[in-house]
Amino acid sequence: MPKGRPVASVTITAEQRTELESWSRRPKTAQALAMRARIVLLAADGGNNTLIARQLSTTVQTVGKWRKRFLSAGADGLLDEPRPGTPRKLDDRQVEEVLTRTLESQPEAATHWSTRDMAKACGLSQSSISRIWRAFSLAPHRAETFKLSRDPLFIEKVRDIVGLYLNPPDRALVLCVDEKSQIQALDRTAPLLPMRPGQIERRTHDYIRHGTTSLFAALDTKSGELIGQTQRRHRSVEFRNFLDTIEKNVPTELDIHLILDNYGTHKTQLIRDWLAKRPRFHLHFTPTSSSWLNVVERWFAQLTEKQLRRGVYRSTKELETAIRNYIQHHNQDPKPFVWRKTADQILDSVARFCKRTLDS
Repeated sequence: MPKGRPVASVTITAEQRTELESWSRRPKTAQALAMRARIVLLAADGGNNTLIARQLSTTVQTVGKWRKRFLSAGADGLLDEPRPGTPRKLDDRQVEEVLTRTLESQPEAATHWSTRDMAKACGLSQSSISRIWRAFSLAPHRAETFKLSRDPLFIEKVRDIVGLYLNPPDRALVLCVDEKSQIQALDRTAPLLPMRPGQIERRTHDYIRHGTTSLFAALDTKSGELIGQTQRRHRSVEFRNFLDTIEKNVPTELDIHLILDNYGTHKTQLIRDWLAKRPRFHLHFTPTSSSWLNVVERWFAQLTEKQLRRGVYRSTKELETAIRNYIQHHNQDPKPFVWRKTADQILDSVARFCKRTLDS
């Protein structure tokens, strides 16, 4: 059998192993250094570059680089080399202390660190703390939310819906259906001050409500066209009326596949009776807490950004007219949202996120 180029064996002392293991076990900080320490430890155990790369999900070139660095400079070779520019005033110990405190502790009587609190705790300047945080892309003042679906049929529903996006059935129309409820007709208490050079548009902080409306929408995943209908309420009665509208706008020779969420009005007896008489309608429900699977939500985001958020409406009728005009303008030159990820890619991503959540 052909053999590859032989690699130099790595031998480490007990002291070096202790130091490398402490680096590799750190749960949050200096993950680049932790990865390098794991590479050396596996190399010392006799692993070749290909096996180590596969085990740590990295490249063979990366493994070979840090193997050579360790053989030439020991544990110090795993640290980042100095870069050109003004010499650092902070040593690695001080930087590591800031990172460790930021990621693994909380200040007293607060949920997160500020630059002033961290500077006081570490005995450094506020600007030094800011530079360290920027260098490692840390922003303790920011936070995001997430929601994981607990639907027992999550996998089956994801495969079903993504299959409709990537491989739609023949002689059928796939429509993403949802309601945007409680859209408020808001009027400002004073006239807007328009934009001018050097000054952005200004408006009063307070507003007057003139009622609400709901938008029922069905987005054609292939063409990007939208069927829309505004109604003052969003009960099952209104949803059935919208289904009538869909039925009138789709040729009778086509089947209709509706992708929609688990809202109660979609599953009432009234809707089930209506669907029982129309076998060409097929419903596909998204998993719970997974509205991101419904493409029409992306269209709603565009509607909010371009029309609703900064609009001024003195009546519900005026609001509904603006929404209908936006839909009409959209349908003059529709562009579909292209779904690219396969079901396996989505499920793998969710699995990685779940594992990361459990490990934390």
